[in-house]
Amino acid sequence: MLFNSVEFIFAFLPLTCFIYFLLNRYHFYVYSKVWLLFASLFFYSWWNPRYLILLAVSIIINFLCAKKTADAIHIFQKKAFLIAGLVFNLGLLVYYKYADFFIENLNTVSGSDFNLLYIILPLGISFFTFQQIAYLVDSYKGTVQDFNFLHYAVFVTFFPQLISGPIVHHKVILPQLLDKKLAHPQATNIAKGIFLFQIGLAKKIIIADTFGKLVSRGYLNFESLDTIQAWVTTFSYTIQLYFDFSGYADMAIGLGLLFNIKITNNFWSPHKSENIQQFYRRWHITLSNFLRDYLYIPLGGNRFGEARMHLNLFLTFFLGGLWHGANWTFAIWGALNGLGLIFHRLFQKTKIYVPHIIAVLITFIFVLLMRVFFRAEDLNMALVILKSMFGLAAKMQSFDLIVSIYDAPIWLAGIVMLFLPNSTEVTEKFATNRRYLFYTMLMILLNLIFLNSAGKQDFLYFDF
Repeated sequence: MLFNSVEFIFAFLPLTCFIYFLLNRYHFYVYSKVWLLFASLFFYSWWNPRYLILLAVSIIINFLCAKKTADAIHIFQKKAFLIAGLVFNLGLLVYYKYADFFIENLNTVSGSDFNLLYIILPLGISFFTFQQIAYLVDSYKGTVQDFNFLHYAVFVTFFPQLISGPIVHHKVILPQLLDKKLAHPQATNIAKGIFLFQIGLAKKIIIADTFGKLVSRGYLNFESLDTIQAWVTTFSYTIQLYFDFSGYADMAIGLGLLFNIKITNNFWSPHKSENIQQFYRRWHITLSNFLRDYLYIPLGGNRFGEARMHLNLFLTFFLGGLWHGANWTFAIWGALNGLGLIFHRLFQKTKIYVPHIIAVLITFIFVLLMRVFFRAEDLNMALVILKSMFGLAAKMQSFDLIVSIYDAPIWLAGIVMLFLPNSTEVTEKFATNRRYLFYTMLMILLNLIFLNSAGKQDFLYFDF
């Protein structure tokens, strides 16, 4: 079920909210959490019911490993349960995301002819697995206080963030779920949640999906792109990706507010960043934090000298690239970003001053070029597009890539992305008055028009 679908907006969401708060009104707090769990599982099963079992098994095994890890007296027992849980989680990811990738590469290298498994990637597996790994590791560290299975299951499956994040932390969500003061509807949160949801929905169906059509056309004809078309296609994908993913995050945060749950922000104007380090502190913030806390620091962080720190950075970004998908293009994307971050740290030592606008432009162009690898289906496609961008591709017959104010307001979207306040900054100024009521109603009207006229398109991060 998609956030941008009629059945979600007009049936599932209002019914879920109504019954949840109705149960809380009569102090049936346990039943309200059971209802929220049931609704979230139904939301997940709408895509493919058979993977509901996988999600349930993952929750049960992770909870048991986490509790056993916390309860164990001897350190070797704690480590044993921790390792068992990590092996289970990473095993799921390896099997469902990378099994065919390994088989395909093995066949290429060794000349073998093993059959591919053609495994369908379970929706949201990367997100709910990372979320549970964090809970498991924190249990080992002794920082988890609540080991109630119902609470844990609701935390993992809470439908606003279940499929594409943000990767929420138990220390943020669980206390809110258990706070009885937040168990009853709050008009301000409902109004703000609807407002933010509409912003996210507009980002998705008005901007991201519009540019998505242009991007698909460009990549479908990638061998025919001339220089301008290659740049337009690449810039359009950056717009599509940002508004698609940040739109989903806005909707998730807005939906959380309807239940009085504040979900962690996942974006903070990343394309206004002055350097690549700042960019990844503002882009997909919860993933960056996870990789820092549960990969970079355990690898040694910056504790063992500069050379080791650079290696740790490179490995973190390389593995972060592979997390996005089983394709060498993602691995290359992660590796190049890791090298870019290492270069930035070395450049800082020169003390050379770079004006703000120049620094932002350089960072944006670097991110733009890296997005070619992120979007391309294979290395050949990426290289052809990059060559076209720099006028190095063989002269070929270009096609008509229509770019107009109506079809794809590329510069207007670029201005919104690069210069205007982000959705969080806008929402912070929200007030329950006539002006914001007008803004909300206007966005609802526009979204209804686009929701009715355009076909539903999946969110890009459903593939990751």
